[in-house]
Amino acid sequence: MATLKVKDGTEIYYKDWGTGQPIVFSHGWPLDGDAWDAQMVFLGQQGYQVIAHDRRGHGRSGQSWEGNEMDTYADDLAELFNALDLKDAIMIGHSTGGGEVARYIGRHGTSRVAKAVLIGAVPPVMLKSASNPEGLPIEVFDGIRAGVKADRSQFFKDLPVPFYGYNREGAKTSQGVIDDFWRMGMLGSIKGELDCIKAFSETDFTEDLKKIDVPTLVLHGDDDQIVPIDASGKKSAKLISGSTLKIVAGGSHGMCTVMADEINEILLGFIKG
Repeated sequence: MATLKVKDGTEIYYKDWGTGQPIVFSHGWPLDGDAWDAQMVFLGQQGYQVIAHDRRGHGRSGQSWEGNEMDTYADDLAELFNALDLKDAIMIGHSTGGGEVARYIGRHGTSRVAKAVLIGAVPPVMLKSASNPEGLPIEVFDGIRAGVKADRSQFFKDLPVPFYGYNREGAKTSQGVIDDFWRMGMLGSIKGELDCIKAFSETDFTEDLKKIDVPTLVLHGDDDQIVPIDASGKKSAKLISGSTLKIVAGGSHGMCTVMADEINEILLGFIKG
């Protein structure tokens, strides 16, 4: 098991497979690096070095009481970049991980980064406000907190249904995917996961997005029930200079899993382009 001890002593677990140009994956909440298995195997077989870490408080990484916020997440990732001496990397972030990618670039720049991909990502900011009327009201996130506190196990059995679009007519539900979502969610720290709800919902990434100066793909499903495209993907694409917005018809929040073949081909095309 590969781990990196970062500056506050927290151990960050990561997977590092293959050789070639590095691709670094940042996962969504409440998951871990295993959420990227379909992409890592595919892109690894195409001749890339594929790396996915478990964010602190998630998966197999340390369960720190403090530091469960975007600045520290980004700094943890920077320490991993430095430890592995990654250069010319492609950063891919899903949901909360898209915020992590944006904050990493906002704080650490793109000297080690060649391209970026934001998939169903939370930037620029999820929380509804007078200046962000397309966002989601605070009651939505308070409901998530209440669900995690009251019965985290059941909450992580229920959430995958809209997450993967299994509540849509004609959807083919996979109990295995639901069970794996539950497994990843329950492996994390309840404290870290609760803190992360505030991090992914209330952090404003506007200035981070404006600092992205590498080719960037904003990839979002038009049926994302978790991170609405009008409040996120469409706005982010306008804030990132020269970015490409790709809308996936029928794409759910979890489309990297349930539409893996289509998403993998889109990613490979962007990486090679």
